[in-house]
Amino acid sequence: MNPRFFSLFGDPLWGPLLIFGLRIVDVSLDTMRVIFLVRGKRTMAAALGFGMALVWIIAVGNAMKHLDSVWHVLAYAAGYATGNAVGITIDRAVAFGLTQLRIVSKHGGVEIAEALRERGYGATEFSGFGRDGNVEIVESVVQRAHVDEALAIVEQYDPNAFVTVEDPTVLRGGSVVSREWRVPTFFSLKKRRPM
Repeated sequence: MNPRFFSLFGDPLWGPLLIFGLRIVDVSLDTMRVIFLVRGKRTMAAALGFGMALVWIIAVGNAMKHLDSVWHVLAYAAGYATGNAVGITIDRAVAFGLTQLRIVSKHGGVEIAEALRERGYGATEFSGFGRDGNVEIVESVVQRAHVDEALAIVEQYDPNAFVTVEDPTVLRGGSVVSREWRVPTFFSLKKRRPM
């Protein structure tokens, strides 16, 4: 790399800003690396890990050279915190992977299952018995990008349904609606509900 680039780290203004920016990049990459690792995507996790380590070594090396500057140290810590938020935001925008929905309804389970099937989602329904009596249970595995749509269906038929959303660790057989990759925009990020 250009030595002039590294000399910027000694600057009282540009040094902390560079460290802050690099930390955002490396922590965001690390957050995404962990997400891909958990989902079994080894190649993507390895590529993200390589990029994260490369950026991190530049950031930490230059932060260590300027420990006498409170701004460099604060920028390092602030970049770490901001990188976590950015990484989670990226994960929600990309919405890669699958999610399992379990819906427990006192009266709308059959309608919810039918509505999910009409939209192309698989849905398995069965009866159960809860604290207050008989319940209808619906289970469905959907793409993470479709969770809001599936939850809107549940809300339409039973706003009081008990719903859990979790990542399946093993998936075999059955059918899952595929999704088209979309490029997230600022407005689509604002609309997504936190999970």
